[in-house]
Amino acid sequence: MFRQTIAKRTLATFIPKETILPKKYGGRMTVTLLPGDGVGKEITDSVVSIFQAENVPIDWETVDISQLDHEDGVNAAVESLKRNKIGLKGIWHTSADQVGHGSLNVAFRKQLDIYANVAFCKSIPGVKTKIPNVDLVIIRENTEGEYSGLEHESVPGVVESLKIVTKVNSERIAKFAFDFAMRHDRKMVTAVHKANIMKLSDGLFRNTVARVGEAYPQIKNDSIIVDNASMQAVAKPHQFDVMVTPSMYGTILGNIGAALIGGPGLVPGVNYGREYAVFEPGSRHVGLDIKGQNVANPTAMILSSTLLLQHLGLNDTASRISKAVYDVIKEGNATTKDIGGNASTTEFTKAVIDKLSTM
Repeated sequence: MFRQTIAKRTLATFIPKETILPKKYGGRMTVTLLPGDGVGKEITDSVVSIFQAENVPIDWETVDISQLDHEDGVNAAVESLKRNKIGLKGIWHTSADQVGHGSLNVAFRKQLDIYANVAFCKSIPGVKTKIPNVDLVIIRENTEGEYSGLEHESVPGVVESLKIVTKVNSERIAKFAFDFAMRHDRKMVTAVHKANIMKLSDGLFRNTVARVGEAYPQIKNDSIIVDNASMQAVAKPHQFDVMVTPSMYGTILGNIGAALIGGPGLVPGVNYGREYAVFEPGSRHVGLDIKGQNVANPTAMILSSTLLLQHLGLNDTASRISKAVYDVIKEGNATTKDIGGNASTTEFTKAVIDKLSTM
């Protein structure tokens, strides 16, 4: 269960020191809910239903940016997070054909300085895969690199896109990765780069991670070129433990990790900043093609919500919900189509709720 069986290894123990928890009113906490696009509302509805059935002391402040324009939507989400500090988020869609608008996800992270994305690619009993027992954590720098969002057409037909890599942010994500490894009993941190070609930018990232790693002698410190990392992750994923990457490489490897364990519907994740934490599926799939069909797998979103509960100190509730999810998947009687079943999103959710009622 993502190494949750030993208290010191739970994600709840790894909260950036500056992160502020939401205020309690009458024992309850308000959390921002951002349903997202595609199947986002369907799978966040699953979490809301489970939390209601479990009487979790959380009130949702919902911000549906689909009802707003680009800038107003991001601003509304940002203001809600500034109030509540904690959020549960679906994936926002950014069309490749939409000119003049950058990524909503990138704009959101940059405004709140949510700099660290963590994706948990761990095999789940009951899901058939070609390679068993995968247990890989991908930690991605969220705010710069190719996702700096700085590009322009200098002359007609010539576009310049600026890849920004800074020492301070490379140090920050490196320290995050090594601290994570220490607190979760992980043995190795591997920096992913393309320093053989981008000697200055990726060279700075690789060298910074290596230097930060010198302060953690208990953790093996390694590096690998991104194209080789992609091949090795597919062929021999067990050689990796924690991978720390610039923005784009983490997105690529996160999708590989999702494929290894059975699909994007199974990968939970979280984004950390100095003051905010936003929990969302770790694989960047919106599910526009299955929107409204009630077939999406809500596992990644539910497990992300259990990480949120751990963050808030509700460890027993988090363990109950995650165990119920794993039990339902292992039994195989109410699983969704992406992992070989025939259940709908709501049927899977009901199965989890029913399982909780017997625990």
